[in-house]
Amino acid sequence: MSKLFEELDYRPTPIGALVLRRRHEARIGVDILEIKLGEEHLMSDLFTASEIALSQLGLAACQGEGLDVVVGGLGLGYTAKAALDEPRCGSLIVVEYLEAVIDWHKTGLLPLGPELTGDPRCRLVEGDFFAMARDEAGFDPETPGRTFDAILLDIDHSPDALLDARSTSFYQPEGLAKLAAHLKPGGIFGLWSDDRPDAEFTQRLAGVFAEAWAEPVTFHNPLQDKPFTQTVYLARTAAQS
Repeated sequence: MSKLFEELDYRPTPIGALVLRRRHEARIGVDILEIKLGEEHLMSDLFTASEIALSQLGLAACQGEGLDVVVGGLGLGYTAKAALDEPRCGSLIVVEYLEAVIDWHKTGLLPLGPELTGDPRCRLVEGDFFAMARDEAGFDPETPGRTFDAILLDIDHSPDALLDARSTSFYQPEGLAKLAAHLKPGGIFGLWSDDRPDAEFTQRLAGVFAEAWAEPVTFHNPLQDKPFTQTVYLARTAAQS
């Protein structure tokens, strides 16, 4: 029989106590791996459809081969793994603010860690995604100013539900415009949200990018035994004239 609860690691961080734990969910008879930050549930491997869809939808919208991709937020690794599963992905930088999360992948404590760290296309970078988005140097410490085919973000719960104050200005037009400067012509920005599509935020994206749209991602929630909808927002920079 599985343990009802097991704390795999605990780390204090600048934005709260970070916990990796495994627990048995008796209602559906499965073990769940999850990350908590303070009282916030960051991610669970029970619900991964929309995190995977972020990469699948984002990269499907990209043109060409050998795509250069950034994922903001490592978590349990599902968005990064889905990006590497796309044959057109040529390189992947995953930016993660919390050192512990990178450690969990590098040591194999998380199941997807060996696949991510063992793929020569993938590099895990410890850093503040939002600060890097504001900075002209961008997301690759080895190549300042490098631009990308896709930047896919899964950190906050939604543009209106933030984990901490670091990202307060990011979702406003000025912050989005600075992010867009790190994309190649025709490049894609993808954003995960725990909420249903928000027409106001989609319009805000459209004011910065050449094109913007929202993709609802609906999946079955076994805990509530009903469908649940989250969102992947997508926006494209103008193509080169």
